[in-house]
Amino acid sequence: MKRLKRLSMSGVLVLVITGVVLGMVIFTMVLFLNTYQQSLVRSAQTSSRQAVEQVSNTVAGYVSDMDGLLTLVKDTLEETGRDDQLRREFFEDLLLIRTDVAAVTTYDSAGNLLDCRTLEHEPRENIYQNLSFQGQWLSKYGEGYISQPHVESIFPGWYPWVVTMIEPLESDGEEAWVALDLRFASISSYINNVGIGQHGYCFLMDESGILYHPQQQLIYSQLKSEDTAALAALPDGTYSENNVIYVLKTVEGSPWRVVGVSYVDELVTSNVWENFRLLALAAAAILLAAFLSSVFISRALSRPLKGLSSAMRLFEKNAGTFTYAPVGGAREVQELSESFGHMVVKIQHLMETVRREEINLRKTELKALQAQINPHFLYNTLDSIAWMCEQGRNDEAVQMVNALAQLFRISISRGHELIPIRSELRHAESYLKIQKHRYKNQFSYRFDVDESCLDFLCNKITLQPIIENAIYHGINGLVDEGEIVITLRAEGQDVVFTVADNGVGMEEEQIQAILRKERSDHTGIGIKNVNDRLKIYFGEGYGITIDSEPDVGTTVTIRMPQVREEGEYENR
Repeated sequence: MKRLKRLSMSGVLVLVITGVVLGMVIFTMVLFLNTYQQSLVRSAQTSSRQAVEQVSNTVAGYVSDMDGLLTLVKDTLEETGRDDQLRREFFEDLLLIRTDVAAVTTYDSAGNLLDCRTLEHEPRENIYQNLSFQGQWLSKYGEGYISQPHVESIFPGWYPWVVTMIEPLESDGEEAWVALDLRFASISSYINNVGIGQHGYCFLMDESGILYHPQQQLIYSQLKSEDTAALAALPDGTYSENNVIYVLKTVEGSPWRVVGVSYVDELVTSNVWENFRLLALAAAAILLAAFLSSVFISRALSRPLKGLSSAMRLFEKNAGTFTYAPVGGAREVQELSESFGHMVVKIQHLMETVRREEINLRKTELKALQAQINPHFLYNTLDSIAWMCEQGRNDEAVQMVNALAQLFRISISRGHELIPIRSELRHAESYLKIQKHRYKNQFSYRFDVDESCLDFLCNKITLQPIIENAIYHGINGLVDEGEIVITLRAEGQDVVFTVADNGVGMEEEQIQAILRKERSDHTGIGIKNVNDRLKIYFGEGYGITIDSEPDVGTTVTIRMPQVREEGEYENR
């Protein structure tokens, strides 16, 4: 399922079309081959039945010819009576004309040979076994019978293969029998030449078993067998068993039956496989055509969709400046493209609206932070002036009030957030003067400034909270005189302030606590405030870092970009 999800739409379309065509081709092939096989089986059964009927009709004609010839012999014997001359002439002519007649014999009721007519052969004087006439059959077939094919055994040195037809004969009021021996070679050769398929054949049988089989030697040597008992129990008709088709047909005018044997695999299976190969080639051609067609269709559909997908990815990367060019294709794809184009326009309008709102929100936050600093600083300064007045140090108090006025004049800056660095440094110096008066010259300060940086802009009231923190939390606890050093340097495209003191210093936990203090806290709020303002205005890459060591001092580094005009960062 995961692999299917990773497939493209064109791949899925190719798989679906090819799969559907493959399923339809397989279903059609199976249905056709099954129908074709059933048709071939019926055709094979019909062909086998026709072959058997032809053999049956031929053998029936043979038996009918025997019966007619025997009737002629009987009539002649009954009409000529004891006239040997007429009988001799008749039989000579008959044997000359009908070369298939091996012998004509007559027997008395006891089965003794009365007369034997052949062209050149005389019967034995002592006949031990006569296969052409067996007396035990007379009681069963009183009206006559047809014997099984056998070898004539009453002649010395001559053993023709014959079949004998026997019927009763009226001769001078005495009961007698006449037997006609006909050569069986003509029937056997005909049956041998009858084939059903490559290996199918026909054979003769009666109720006692096989009369003639084209594979007689294999039968005698038991290399082949026929289930004659089961076949004898079946009525005439067509039967299929495993891979074999049996057709049974009784020969008219005789107890004989023709059995046709054919094999389904050679009559049906070979044709089915041949058609299967042809169908497989056709199916392969159809599948190839379906695959190529599905690839063409999928590409025609997926190309504009891929273009639309590529446009979406570009829009994700650069939504603000993205310009969308509609893609072509099917009507549905064009509608989707137009909808995406409208969405791009709306999203860009929303982004512009959000950006303006973010700018306004940032200005509001800056003003809030600025408003937070002003009361804090004003409170501390007025507290110092009140203390000086109580001590009677009026001149110093006047100087602090003048410095405070100058400081607020710079901090107002006509409403601007960014002011020149030189103004920020004067602001810091005014603050240091105020604090130096308040702390009775407990510390000294100095500036180390790169003159090339004075015209750059910075956030107003950036240095004052840092200096205030250095005085209150660093130098205020010293016994010796403290020192504050403010430096300004350019580093690449940035401006870097440092405010260093030799105060009591801080542990790392204290530094992190100062930078994490919330705006509701009352201690150290200046540093947190300045850091937030720098990051809001210039980005996360700028702000404050603090390095401090206990009993050594603290250095606060302030990094901001080199800004020459106030609008340069206003819309970022």
